[in-house]
Amino acid sequence: MGWYYRHSLLVLQNAVQRWNNHQKLKFVIHFGDIVDGFCPKDQSLEAVKKVVNEFEKFNGPAYHMIGNHCLYNLPRHMLLPLLKISSVDGRAYYDFSPTPEYRFVVLDGYDISAIGWPHNHPNTLEALKFLGEKNPNTEKNSPAGLVGLERRFLMFNGAVGKEQIKWLDAVLQDATKLNQKVVVCCHVPLDPGSASPEALLWNCNEVMDVIHRYNCVKVCLAGHDHQGGHSIDTHGIHHRVLEAALECPPGTDAFGHIDAYDDRLSLVGTGRMQSTDMCFTP
Repeated sequence: MGWYYRHSLLVLQNAVQRWNNHQKLKFVIHFGDIVDGFCPKDQSLEAVKKVVNEFEKFNGPAYHMIGNHCLYNLPRHMLLPLLKISSVDGRAYYDFSPTPEYRFVVLDGYDISAIGWPHNHPNTLEALKFLGEKNPNTEKNSPAGLVGLERRFLMFNGAVGKEQIKWLDAVLQDATKLNQKVVVCCHVPLDPGSASPEALLWNCNEVMDVIHRYNCVKVCLAGHDHQGGHSIDTHGIHHRVLEAALECPPGTDAFGHIDAYDDRLSLVGTGRMQSTDMCFTP
């Protein structure tokens, strides 16, 4: 598997140009892994700045979320200001409403994580304890011996913490009152049908239990599993994992835009990004 980070900057430049030409797009959003996990540490800061600057060329707001590759390069406290995520206590979850009918909820899939937080931080310690219980391997990124969905208990995944779960519940309650359709965005996928077991959020069941309490969530979008995927869960929610730009060999692209309607989101893909119609009950 070749990861073409250098080329992905060109993919981004093409994307921004295309998005600006479109002229009707309300915002852009990027699903994490903004830089290579193997980027030399002394170049990390500049690499992130370079990519963020390209996003800034879009004529409108650009939203970001953190992925594991970002956290291999920079600790959270440095990464969040660079990604323009205004944060309390290092939290990287937030929501926004580009139009009155729609609400986007951005989850932090590395809230409880062994990467990104200081070594002695309660969230790191909780993650290490959890991994110690769930994954018997010395190498915590190895799924050896783990079966089925247990294969998600790897160090490059993470969990949504208790505070964030409460916050998500409150946001979905509010969106229901306002009669908004909600799109949940998370770097780490939430549905086993949309991604390989090794790429799922540790507590995807807990997060989906909250989401399934409400009828307002129509689509969940994710990254992390670079080849992409699509599933519809038992409650009719679409789960679309987006193909990664960093998997693009030179000469190919992976980006898209979404046209939003009352009864569907229509992803119009370019290059490796598959076009997908996601229909739902309004």
